[in-house]
Amino acid sequence: MKKITIAIDGFSSTGKSTLAKQLAKKLQYIYVDTGAMYRAVTLFAMQNGFVEDGKIDRQALVNALDRIELNFVFNEDLGFAEMYLNNLNVEKEIRTMPVSKNVSQVSELAEVRSKLVALQKAMGVDKGIVMDGRDIGSVVFPDAELKIFMTASPEKRAVRRYKELLDRGEDVQYEDILENVQKRDYIDSNREISPLVKAKDAIDFDNSDVGLEDQFQRIYEHALRIINK
Repeated sequence: MKKITIAIDGFSSTGKSTLAKQLAKKLQYIYVDTGAMYRAVTLFAMQNGFVEDGKIDRQALVNALDRIELNFVFNEDLGFAEMYLNNLNVEKEIRTMPVSKNVSQVSELAEVRSKLVALQKAMGVDKGIVMDGRDIGSVVFPDAELKIFMTASPEKRAVRRYKELLDRGEDVQYEDILENVQKRDYIDSNREISPLVKAKDAIDFDNSDVGLEDQFQRIYEHALRIINK
């Protein structure tokens, strides 16, 4: 069976990672969560005082990029790879609200995107990969055989994110989550470098009112049609 590249883009909290993990597991492909990579860089910036009150010391972060080592390490118990920053597992830390509030600003930096896009391209050289993010189909893998662009209403996405954070024991307010979702949408869609856009040949998938199993089945069957051509 031939291997293809699957690129999944879309707005925050649309379930890109969930779908990507399901597809990778079913197809026995490599899964890469590029959002985790940008979150890890953001966490590094916060830990080193390069980000404060939403303001970034750009030059300090750029000068320190060589000190950032990112790796995905497969967790057999969980069934997917976790994000490691400089050999430390940061999977939980990068999913917190403080990181969410700063990740879009850090992701805007050309030097950060250049470093991570190069890593991402290298990961997909041999195909057989499912990668999700903001610019996978438009920048990282413009020749991907299957491109998905996921959307959902800001309110639906805020509810999902709110429940997810509550389940992790975080003290959050729905209104703050909705504001963060809307702010990230604006920043991601309007940044100069690799803005969030739907690739011309991507499948537009609105999952505002679609269940996870139905969503997976539709995309999986589409992937099989491409693989078996």
